[in-house]
Amino acid sequence: MSITPFQALACPLDGTSLHCTGSAWTCASGHSFDIASQGYTNLLPVQHKRSRDPGDSKEMVAARRRFLAAGFYRPIAAAVSRAVLAGLPADATISCLDAGCGEGYYLCQLAAAVGDEHTLALLGLDISKWAVLSAAKQDRRPSWVVGSNARLPVLPGTLDRVLCLFGFPVYPEFARVLKPGGQLIQVDAGPDHLRELREIIYPSLKPERPAEMQTPAGFRRLPTQALRFPIELTSAGQIADLLAMTPHLHRASAEGRAKAAALTALSLSVDVRLTCYERDPD
Repeated sequence: MSITPFQALACPLDGTSLHCTGSAWTCASGHSFDIASQGYTNLLPVQHKRSRDPGDSKEMVAARRRFLAAGFYRPIAAAVSRAVLAGLPADATISCLDAGCGEGYYLCQLAAAVGDEHTLALLGLDISKWAVLSAAKQDRRPSWVVGSNARLPVLPGTLDRVLCLFGFPVYPEFARVLKPGGQLIQVDAGPDHLRELREIIYPSLKPERPAEMQTPAGFRRLPTQALRFPIELTSAGQIADLLAMTPHLHRASAEGRAKAAALTALSLSVDVRLTCYERDPD
């Protein structure tokens, strides 16, 4: 396994190349961004924030970390890692961004899956400082930054892979930072994802509308992979953690949340779609 430092960071203020100088990243214009003692860098200028503390809260990040560390979504992580590494020639060196990395689970799983024949430069980015802090504490091999998918602090045309896993894709930005022929790997919930939990917390489920797989500008779509598998939650804590890491925590009524809180075990269906898009040649 070979993880190499990520070198394609761009200044979030003027877009020029950032260079690591000791304990900070600096650009030719003199902008400087300190590397925190925990190993991450904040590249989200205050003028680009929509709130004082954007993204997932400290409590949501902790819940997601506990749930994912228990291995419930390991098959998703394995599928993502296979998709990233598929077709790479021996001795390939690639750069990969996890756009919306959360507490870093999927990027750390990818780092663990890399064989000796490949070298990866890994960057995890999230708008939540709590998520990035948690990620940096787990594994210092990837680079971790606080930033926004709307303005990725990455140089144009420098990435081989971009991951967007249960996140908020900004396709023009993804197209900008990917090399021609580079791939976007996207994971989204399928129609039956966590259906059993949703049936408990909502009075009724809205009929599922057929997903329109429109290919974003600048990309061509590769085959989509459906992943379906069961999981068994065996404690109220596991159920609470799962609910806390999903949008359903805020969408459900107080009554729905109370029903979930009363559960001590739950059998669930995981249903996700893994779609790959290839960046068009320039």
